[in-house]
Amino acid sequence: MYFFLPLLVGLVVDQALKFWIRISMTIGQSIPVIPDIFHITYIENPGAAFGILANHRILFLVLTAVIVGIMCYLYLSLRNKKSLAAFSLGLVVSGAAGNFIDRFLRGTVTDMFDFQIWPVFNIADICICVGIALLCYVLIFKGEDL
Repeated sequence: MYFFLPLLVGLVVDQALKFWIRISMTIGQSIPVIPDIFHITYIENPGAAFGILANHRILFLVLTAVIVGIMCYLYLSLRNKKSLAAFSLGLVVSGAAGNFIDRFLRGTVTDMFDFQIWPVFNIADICICVGIALLCYVLIFKGEDL
């Protein structure tokens, strides 16, 4: 539950929002929510974070599969499956799977959140970052073992 709930909710919300963006907007279209601060901007990212290593689809698919495998192994090896560590691993897997689905099916990742001073990102990216931050917190401050 602590692993699978964030995994499923994150994945469903990510894919549903990406689908809605793709059918509702044109690539490059930007809708100001808070002008000059936050926009919904539809882009397709062929790379990783910040667009690095653009068009290396196979590399990203393989790396993502390896990372998801490692995260699932870590979850299975947890002593306490009802922990913040399990929750954080579920978030990371959710985000990785969301972007993996995009890359596998479309060749690019759909991004939409645009704060104008930061590269455009999506729900999957948020899940990965929050999951990694929580995992660091658990390891550093809570002293939990993985």
